[in-house]
Amino acid sequence: MGTQKISADKSAELLKTTIKRCCIVIIFSIAFGYIEAAVVVYLRAIFHPDGFTFPLTDLGTILQEKPLLFTEIGREAATIVLIFTGAWLFGRNRRQRFAYFLTIFAIWDIFYYVWLKVLIDWPASIMDWDILFLIPGTWASAVLYPVLISITMLIFAAAILYRDVRGRDIKVTRADWLVFFVAAIIVVVSFYIPGRHITENDFKSYFYWPLFAAGLLLAIGMFLKCLLKSKSRP
Repeated sequence: MGTQKISADKSAELLKTTIKRCCIVIIFSIAFGYIEAAVVVYLRAIFHPDGFTFPLTDLGTILQEKPLLFTEIGREAATIVLIFTGAWLFGRNRRQRFAYFLTIFAIWDIFYYVWLKVLIDWPASIMDWDILFLIPGTWASAVLYPVLISITMLIFAAAILYRDVRGRDIKVTRADWLVFFVAAIIVVVSFYIPGRHITENDFKSYFYWPLFAAGLLLAIGMFLKCLLKSKSRP
């Protein structure tokens, strides 16, 4: 009985600590999302004074601004470094750090759009198109799709942290990681293809939603497989 009580107390303390960390992570991520949105507000004021709309007919003018373009690419790279750094500082082990990386990235991404809506009333709908990333080339899609990715990442993170609090691991083999990597590549490609055609009138036709869905469902299926495989692990 004494051992069980100590174990229960330890689990309760770990749960309390995890909840506190998650609250701080959420606040950090929401604030980070505001910073990202504020930068984009400034960029749109510079490059799209008449409004940000697809297709991007002024892309040639933007590409001529090499210093600003390289600065923006550097900022995006620095953003990923900051997310990694935050996850490393918040987590106590590899599982937690991975979960916090997913959490920070997801909340940052979702609240980026929330803050843009607050600041400049954009997007008008979840199907408005946006430039998602510039490394190594332009990624583009309707807002809905990166938000779906972020929601999925939050669910994954919650499951990982919940099992961590319960003292249970999620068993992921090298083969499983390879499948996750392939799923990520599929999703990136689904964004990268239309990103190469954002100056064309039929840019929407280059987004192949079945390709996106295949990558997302592959990742979800593999995660569920890992959860079920680890169900009985202490």
